[in-house]
Amino acid sequence: MKLNIILKSLAVVALLSFTTLGQTSTERPPSKEDFVDLKEIMPNLRSDLRYYGDNNFVGRPIQGYKEPKCLLTKEAAYALKKVQDELERLGFGLMVYDAYRPQQATNDFVEWSEDISDTTMKPQFYPNVEKKDLFAKGYISVKSGHSRGSTVDVTIVSLKTKQILNMGSPYDLFDEVSATDHTATITKNQHSLRLLLKRRMEKHGWQSYPKEWWHFTLKDEPYPNTYFDFPIE
Repeated sequence: MKLNIILKSLAVVALLSFTTLGQTSTERPPSKEDFVDLKEIMPNLRSDLRYYGDNNFVGRPIQGYKEPKCLLTKEAAYALKKVQDELERLGFGLMVYDAYRPQQATNDFVEWSEDISDTTMKPQFYPNVEKKDLFAKGYISVKSGHSRGSTVDVTIVSLKTKQILNMGSPYDLFDEVSATDHTATITKNQHSLRLLLKRRMEKHGWQSYPKEWWHFTLKDEPYPNTYFDFPIE
């Protein structure tokens, strides 16, 4: 009798194992449907999308930026909204310079970097760094967190005056002065504003990039291993 019970149990286990192995996953892979247009959930959000135009370190529109839209994953978008809502209560708001960035845009940066003779925008964006060193110094990369959809470049603006707050260095200045903790050549007020932005972002789940006061990635980003490439349109 005991032997029969054991044999029946083994047969059930084998059947369950076969059934489990034969099942296919119905989970949908991540896609652009998992992204949100920030202006749709934050009407007062301002933007200056540099890679859509020519006011950037390359000096021309970047591949993949077909429309001036700020896209982020849903999780990142609503985390950023919490920052915006809190700043609005203080009379301020966010300005976005870059959000989701297609991988093709990063590839465009890589191709640009290989032409050492093209230094048209050097005086404005990397005056103290050689173009060939931009990768080694961590200012650009062959893979960007922006392409995972949960990284954003932001600053703070006054809702009353519409003016951008002075952080001590402009956006995308590839230089030591742009490090969040830099204090040698900026004022105490400028450094305090950098810390204000950093602390408000961190409060709502964002992590800063030390070399760039404007750069933040959602700590619990939903797609940490996925680099999206759909164009912004």
